[in-house]
Amino acid sequence: MFRYRLMDRPKDTLMKRKFMAPERTIGGVEVPAFLYGTAWKEAATQDLTELAIAQGFRGIDTANQRKHYDEASVGRAISAAIAGGIVSREELFLQTKFTFRQGQDHRLPYDPTAPIARQVEESFASSLEHLGVEHIDSYILHGPSRSVGLGVEDWAAWQAMEQIHQNGRARLLGVSNISLDQLELLCKESKIGPHFVQNRCFAVNGWDRAVRQFCQENGIVYQGFSLLTANRGVVTSKQVTTLAQRHGRSPEQIIFRFAMAVGMIPLTGTTNAQHMQDDLTAFDLMLQPDELDFIDRIAE
Repeated sequence: MFRYRLMDRPKDTLMKRKFMAPERTIGGVEVPAFLYGTAWKEAATQDLTELAIAQGFRGIDTANQRKHYDEASVGRAISAAIAGGIVSREELFLQTKFTFRQGQDHRLPYDPTAPIARQVEESFASSLEHLGVEHIDSYILHGPSRSVGLGVEDWAAWQAMEQIHQNGRARLLGVSNISLDQLELLCKESKIGPHFVQNRCFAVNGWDRAVRQFCQENGIVYQGFSLLTANRGVVTSKQVTTLAQRHGRSPEQIIFRFAMAVGMIPLTGTTNAQHMQDDLTAFDLMLQPDELDFIDRIAE
């Protein structure tokens, strides 16, 4: 099993980081331009989150959904990094999610018989405890309760999230796994619209172009996940490989740099320290407009 502990290494070694993701200001909050995703890591969650922070990641994405995430282990990694002097809480951007019952297994962070608003409150309080913090930088609705439209449960959850935002416990709000129609409805009817949309990003759909365009037109920041795993054929294609060779980079760096250039905040969940460094160094790569357009339409 992967083993790594910040406290096991000399502090001066850990501080020798060449790269960290640039930041942008969203709603008065400094948000890194690259996030480290902690899904599907199970027993290695703490080790890998510590490693990501040591390599320079300052944005951490998780969820209070034990089926796919170990949020408590993320919290232990954060505590270890802070205790080891690697980072302060103020330097970290922490993002977590509320997940409806149908997206959970038996390890629920709330009473499933409680009203939805209460479930959101209980899940949020549990996230604060897991992460060992007093506020969350970004709180995400982990997908609507239905595939078409928005139901009573969705509005109850969003309104509870709006209240958490208004009292300062969540600085920004967002929604994940959402269609364009649902996003348009949410923005039209909500009191506080989402600051973020986080979607799985498929090249065959123009990298979620319609949703990205709506986000750009409405001041919403798009977060793209599964950029590599959902597009393996594109990443390993001759066209992208040739482009990578031209720039002296890896195909993965080409895809991440494309995502940043078109306004996305990409997520990576790599478990490899060198790949973490490579991902962050993608910021130094400059792609030409024709290259960006080529990648944008590569699967069409």
